[in-house]
Amino acid sequence: MFNAPRPAQRYASAPVNGLGGSFVDENPLAASIYDDPWSAAPSPSPQPIPSVTSALSSVLAEASVPDSYNRAFAAVDGTHSGETSVNALSRVLSTSGLPATTVDKIVNLVSSRPRVSKLEFFVALALLALAQSGKDISVEQVAARAAENSLPEPFLNLDTLQPSTSTFSSPYTTYRQATLDPWSVSRVATNGGGDFATPRSATTINGGAASNLAGSGLPKEWWKKQEAVNVTIQGQQGFILNRYTVYEITTEHGTPVHRRYSEFTFLWDCLVRRYPFRLLPVLPPKRVQPDAAFTEQRRKGLARFLNAVINHPVIKEDGLLAMFLSEASFDNWRKHTAVSLEEESASKRIDRIEEITVPSDLEEKLVFVRGKITPLIEQWQRICVLAERIIKRRESAAVRIPSSLRRTYLPAHFTFPFFSSHHPPLDDYDHVPGPASSTASLVSGSFSTLSSRTAHSDDFESDDQADLARLTNVLRAVVEVNERCWRGDECELCDGVRQGIGHVASYTQQQSDLLERRTNALLYSTLEGLKSQRDLYIAMRDLFIRHDRLSVDNVDRLKRRVDSNSMKLEGIKATQKDGWQEDADRVVVLIEKDQATISTLMNRRVFIRASMWHELRVVLHNRENALLSQLVQNLARDEQAFANNVLANWVSLGNAVEGMPYE
Repeated sequence: MFNAPRPAQRYASAPVNGLGGSFVDENPLAASIYDDPWSAAPSPSPQPIPSVTSALSSVLAEASVPDSYNRAFAAVDGTHSGETSVNALSRVLSTSGLPATTVDKIVNLVSSRPRVSKLEFFVALALLALAQSGKDISVEQVAARAAENSLPEPFLNLDTLQPSTSTFSSPYTTYRQATLDPWSVSRVATNGGGDFATPRSATTINGGAASNLAGSGLPKEWWKKQEAVNVTIQGQQGFILNRYTVYEITTEHGTPVHRRYSEFTFLWDCLVRRYPFRLLPVLPPKRVQPDAAFTEQRRKGLARFLNAVINHPVIKEDGLLAMFLSEASFDNWRKHTAVSLEEESASKRIDRIEEITVPSDLEEKLVFVRGKITPLIEQWQRICVLAERIIKRRESAAVRIPSSLRRTYLPAHFTFPFFSSHHPPLDDYDHVPGPASSTASLVSGSFSTLSSRTAHSDDFESDDQADLARLTNVLRAVVEVNERCWRGDECELCDGVRQGIGHVASYTQQQSDLLERRTNALLYSTLEGLKSQRDLYIAMRDLFIRHDRLSVDNVDRLKRRVDSNSMKLEGIKATQKDGWQEDADRVVVLIEKDQATISTLMNRRVFIRASMWHELRVVLHNRENALLSQLVQNLARDEQAFANNVLANWVSLGNAVEGMPYE
């Protein structure tokens, strides 16, 4: 089991034929001065911010939670992330029919953050039930009822709850591949063997026939038509000392299947042994007693891994991968099926024409790419961490945090112009030394400039409580308080202004919904696309490390032994002592065996060169450029649509309040 930060990826302990997995002995992100998403503490480590969740952790204790609590939470947590927004909580509480003042008080009691945990959500429902029964609204009252194991049930009209606006698209375009269906694999009988005796891939032809690495072998615009796999968290299973998280995997080719993390590691170990010279992304690590945030990050990492392998032109055809994504009980299938771990090169060969197409300066090209990998990992890790911070700040809408609890940020903060809503222009981004990169240049040009701000400037955190969801509750409370004028009779001025404030509350609610929907799209689509780009370079770094270790062979030693045995054979024939024919036959057998091994290893050398050229030319080059172009174009289009919706919302508000009276 692993505790973050991880020193290295988990690899197979007993490689077959001396061939193992990815031999990365260090964390590829360890050199970064920015946050490692799998680390227990960011770098540099800030002082932890006390959370409301920790303060409320003992409120419910071991009390039984009514089913209505879980139903209400499930209605606003479509992603199974274990938390929801303040806006969603306010919408649920508003279905109770209680005054907006009461709703606002409950929201402020349970959370001062833009996000609400499941525990905070349950406490809010308990407070709501107390308010409906006329009791005092206090956390102490909830704790007392929890101690008696009698949490009150609120009356909610969830049928009137608007569908969650937090829907978001997958970062991968949904498309059903026009080529052979890789999932059309018949169920394997319990006697084992079958298609899993050898790896099945796009370049495998039975009997060792030639593969087709000369051309890309991909349909037109294949990289724009990516298959999509969704991974969601189904919850915990097992006993107290052996609990594990269950993930649901949904593809376009069948019913959803459930997998645990250990089954992901089994798949990765098998694939890296079968395809040691292919681009394989690493798996997120395992941690003892992970929290909800780590589990959610790991879910996203597993989704990125699966989406990468099913869109790899070679690995996507693997039979084991097909069974992993389709077999109902993968653990039971493993027990009754023999899975081959034979290296890909053992069942494939490269013909003479394909061998000639591999450039003679391949080693120079690989050295050039190798020199860029480490800086690219560093830069893309920065982009991912900073983009996530910017999205989170956008989501929180500058909720004020006491200065004593503010996180100590890095000396330089960065912002993308298209993420920023109201920040003033910032200084130019400091250049990070490193080799020039076409991809880095593309990022620099596409993302405009990454601007910096010193940590001593707190201008980006507004002193105003600008959280729109809370503002909506307060505005509605103002409307309720001013329902009657002090004059006691009809007052057109008060009524007109009160109606105008009601319009403002409605439109701030719509603005909050727009912002929540856009933020989730950025978190689950754009940000995951950026992390996939980072994962691609980490996978390339792993590939270079495996290549350095696994491409070494003993051909030269075998040739010397063949020469030695040949001279020995000539000596035996020259002397012709008693029994020389048996000795000569024995030496001939040794020579032929070594020559056969040399031939196999030489073919493996050719295959490794062809594979590295394929991964560089077809996979890396296309993915790092085509998918990045697609990501930037989608981002620009979505931001434009979001800006148009915001503009339309406020134009509509302007029309609605145009007639507010002055006297």
